[in-house]
Amino acid sequence: MSRLTDTALTALAPAIWGSTYIVTTQLLPPGLPLTVAALRALPAGLCLLLIVRRLPWGAWWWKSFVLGALNFSLFWACLFVSAYRLPGGVAATVGAIQPLIVIALARVVLGSPVKLLSVLGGLAGIAGVALLVLSPQAVLDPLGVAAGLAGAVSMACGTVMSRRWKPPVSPLTFTAWQLTAGGLLLLPAALWLEPGLPVPTLQNLIGFAYLGLIGAALTYLLWFRGLARLEPSAVAALGFLSPLVAVLLGWSLLGQALTAPQITGVVVVLASVWISQRAQAGASR
Repeated sequence: MSRLTDTALTALAPAIWGSTYIVTTQLLPPGLPLTVAALRALPAGLCLLLIVRRLPWGAWWWKSFVLGALNFSLFWACLFVSAYRLPGGVAATVGAIQPLIVIALARVVLGSPVKLLSVLGGLAGIAGVALLVLSPQAVLDPLGVAAGLAGAVSMACGTVMSRRWKPPVSPLTFTAWQLTAGGLLLLPAALWLEPGLPVPTLQNLIGFAYLGLIGAALTYLLWFRGLARLEPSAVAALGFLSPLVAVLLGWSLLGQALTAPQITGVVVVLASVWISQRAQAGASR
């Protein structure tokens, strides 16, 4: 399969993640972020385990839980703290530093070369996300910023270590292990810190089914498949597509205004993704 096809399939994951905000706000009960995260990861992981019928063995038990914590539990927990304490634009802009962290970690952990174009693409992506979602009235909260940075570091570590630790199993099995581990780690925190889930409506069930089956099982299968085939820095740069899709969905489905800076941000984000993929394609050649 060509690199272009691998990149396109991997890009579907962050593009679909861009719909998480609109699904969460329109279909799910409010004020239960950890519960929603646990119900997004655990059922999806268990369903995939029923399909693959293969559990981890030996060291893959603890590695699966480490990766599950980095890619899901810790990342989502930090993401929600950041989202609650910061305006959405600030939280998204802080999180956009993740591709640059991946470039640095990939150099240290994997020995990957640092490409100037990749760094420029990462910086352009941060600028594009800022244009998409940042407002002049944004207020910085130190704890919120720290949580946003911690979440970016967590996901970056998970991205790099998912490439370093590649078990001799299919991406579907690897995804099942991580989703289940991440959901199991989130469940106690959700039960301890949040009130009980109200009786779900049909609308809630549709939202949970979408986030679990499409927003978790399918997307992370594509994401981990991409990490097994592409450079981590190239995969991480595709994450800029999430806020882009979120803004476009808000404009097209919720009637939100699309300003001139946001239109500029769309162009800058797309250019940053192209630059990052170009850099890694050149390195591969």
